[in-house]
Amino acid sequence: MKTILKILGRILAAILALIVCALLLMLVLPLTETGDRTPVPGSADWMAELPDDRLLSEIHIPGTHDSGTQYVQLAFFSKCQALSIREQLEAGFRYLDIRLGVDEKDGVFQLMHGFTKCKTGAFSSQSLWLGDVLADCYDFLDAHPTETVVFAVKQEHGDQIVRVFEETLDAHVQDQESRWLVTDTVPTLGEARGKLVLLRRYEDAANLGERAGIPFLWASQNGSSDTKLNAVCEDNGSYSLWVQDRYEFGAEDKWNAFTAGMDAARDRVPGDVAVHFLSTKGTLAYGHPYHFAKILNQRLMEANLALDGWVIVDFASAPIAERIYSTNLY
Repeated sequence: MKTILKILGRILAAILALIVCALLLMLVLPLTETGDRTPVPGSADWMAELPDDRLLSEIHIPGTHDSGTQYVQLAFFSKCQALSIREQLEAGFRYLDIRLGVDEKDGVFQLMHGFTKCKTGAFSSQSLWLGDVLADCYDFLDAHPTETVVFAVKQEHGDQIVRVFEETLDAHVQDQESRWLVTDTVPTLGEARGKLVLLRRYEDAANLGERAGIPFLWASQNGSSDTKLNAVCEDNGSYSLWVQDRYEFGAEDKWNAFTAGMDAARDRVPGDVAVHFLSTKGTLAYGHPYHFAKILNQRLMEANLALDGWVIVDFASAPIAERIYSTNLY
């Protein structure tokens, strides 16, 4: 009997050790994944140097992938940023990847990454609400009226029908309509200064027309079996969208897709948009974005690569933003 109890005790101790290790991995390790916080002078106002008549599609815009995930559930797998959205804007990023779901209790939009909820703090139970994100964007643009924010929205989680999702978002826009550039075509920087520009990654199911925002649609680029794939040209009505979003490639294959996709889109027709994601979760079902971002961001900073289009990264920093937006001034 004593032998059995000893064995059971050892099994229980091993299980508890595994639980502790899992908690450390899931909760503590992501707190150390802070990224580079080196400030860059002028990063909050870099668009001031660009001419008003330049289309946003002609500007090399730094952006963030899963922008709201500084604090998020299951952070080891879901955390893609170490800066808050306001800090991203101050650092020079002008494209935000906004993933929304409806909170079942309160019926309002919260930021999501897959089925995980974005939070206001590492140990907070408070969701990150769309209203809070918009307040940060409005405050930033009030302080920096030469800038614009490209606000790319995706319905990320939940069973709300697209029409209702779209109408709910439109209510936010109409509530502060003067702060938005409401259009379904790619605008010039002059038209967009001081405003948010809505890009929608969903169909216009509510038939809002121009008020629905600029269509920003592409087929999912998941899968890692064919590593030769890079950018695809998608018809978005008034313009064509060149997009590379191979989010299940390993680091080396992802870098190759990133550079090849950029080359493929360089000769696009004026007015067409090219968006190049440097973010990936790797080939596993649940990856660790920070691991890949460390490798790929360093390559971006060190490579003698002529950047083009909108470049979207994980674990953003002001030096990375500068690496991208400074190419507009050459």
